[in-house]
Order: sequence, then structure tokens, then C-alpha cells
Amino acid sequence: MSRSASLPSIDADEIVRLIDPAAAAEAIAAVLREGFDPESDPPRTHVPVLAGQLLLMPAASGAYAGVKIAGVAPANPAHGLPRITGSYLLLDGTTLLPLALLDGAALSTLRTPAVSAVAIEHLAEPDAERLVLFGAGPQAYGHLQAALSVRKLTSLVVVARRAEAVDALVAYARTLGVEARGGTPADVADADLVICCTTAREPLFDGALVGERATVVAVGSHEADARETDSTLVRRSAVYVESRAAALREAGDLLVPLAEGVIGPDHMAGTLAELVTGRISPPPDRPRLFKSVGMAWEDLAVAAAVHRAL
Repeated sequence: MSRSASLPSIDADEIVRLIDPAAAAEAIAAVLREGFDPESDPPRTHVPVLAGQLLLMPAASGAYAGVKIAGVAPANPAHGLPRITGSYLLLDGTTLLPLALLDGAALSTLRTPAVSAVAIEHLAEPDAERLVLFGAGPQAYGHLQAALSVRKLTSLVVVARRAEAVDALVAYARTLGVEARGGTPADVADADLVICCTTAREPLFDGALVGERATVVAVGSHEADARETDSTLVRRSAVYVESRAAALREAGDLLVPLAEGVIGPDHMAGTLAELVTGRISPPPDRPRLFKSVGMAWEDLAVAAAVHRAL
């Protein structure tokens, strides 16, 4: 039998069984502690197609290499189908022989919250307990679990467009021991932690309402003209990113206020790698904003952790 014929295929259920949110976050942090520089990560390739976009995301680090081929199909949810599709091919870093094929959507659902968990661990106040969560899709569930892995949350406010989706996430949070309810964008005024994981293209809330000790995590977009946070919040905040180069290519949350002249190109306070390795610390007197666009090295880190757990 050929090597390709025996290639393990790891589906969504198996990924969840093999690695939990805390382990995924540790996989991300470990790569950064070991000295990987996200600035070296290849840019994401975008290919417009009739249904939306095809994304190609290759990466290599240490013992592994890999590539994710993902589809973004905005019309899918209306038909009961996932908005994000795709597969991840994990390779041996030395020979580039295939090791496993992973469900790409499930991998994204795991790795994006894992990155956010690492950011929250280093940016949020140790006693942060009140979360406002924008969105009620798969990423919202993943981010709730990830946030709970690094902070002892006591309350959750869910803000989303569909009431039935809000109710479902509220009910799920209560099974985890978190007091939860639906709310409005104004609830950010009382939040210790705000997480945005939506498909919004315009700001979700008034950035002037966010408290000086609060942390905001925005993960919903990787397009230069789409954003979840407003220019007021960006101007007020210490801003952290995965990679300066990637943020200046894809982070509309920063590129729009930059184009408006609200901030300058040096406004970014630091990167996730600088936080994880202790080279910088967040300021105590203003909000902290982590803007994630999603990068190929993150997929590789988590896919490798899944493979090691087989």
C-alpha cells in the first residue's frame, strides 16, 4: 500500500477528542517560547471564487510543515452549512511526506480561540470575570471555552443578531457554571473582557464605553476594509497583534483608523510573541486590544499537537 493510501484522516470529532482548548493554547505558546518568529510566516493567499473565497495557508516550523486550503462561503449558513470549509495537510518537516489530513474547519474553530486564550492570559487582568461576547456561532462557543481555560469567568453577556442563537449560547454557558444572559452593545461598559467573533464589517460597539482595565479581543475579520472595533477604541488602547506585517496587510480594525489618521503606523504596542516571551508587559492605565487575523503557523502548531496526541 502506498504512503498516501494509508494517510490518517482526522475528522472534527477526533480533533476535539484528542486536544482540548487549554492544550491547543499551550501548543501556540510553546512555538513562540521556542523562538519562532511569526513575521516570517508566508502571507495568506486569497482567491476569489463564485461562492466566496479560497484561502491557501502554508507554514513550516521545526519537525512539521503543512498547508490549509480553506473555503469561506458567506451564503452557506442560510442553507444549514458551515461558513468555513476546508482541509489541512500535515507534513513531516524533514521529508515533506504527508502525515495526516485534518478537518480544516474544525482546526480553525480550535486554533483561533487558542490564540485568543494566549492573548487573554497575558493581557487581561488576573481577576477578570465579566465577559461580553459578540457572536453566537462556532467561534463564540470556542472562545467561551478558551476564555474559561485562562480566567475564572462568573458572568457572560451574549450579543448577536439571532435571538435563538443567543438563547442557545446562554443555555450552554449556564451548563458550564457561568451566569449568562443576552444583552446589547452598551454592556461593554461593565466588561472586564470583550471578545468579538462575528462577520461584521462595521464596528460593533462604542469604543468610548470600554473600561480602562478591560481587554478586547477581535478575531472576526482578516480583510483590510472590515472591522469589529471602532477608531475610538483603537486610539485609546494598547494594541497587540500576531505579526506587525500581517496586521498591516489584513487587519481592517487597524488599517481603517490608520487611513483616517487617527493612529500612526507605530501605534501597535507589541506582538503576541513579545508578550509570551516576557519582552513587554501591558500598561495598567488603558484598554488592551488584541487584533487577530489568523495565521498559518497557528494552524500548524495545533495540527502538530493533534498529530502528537494520536
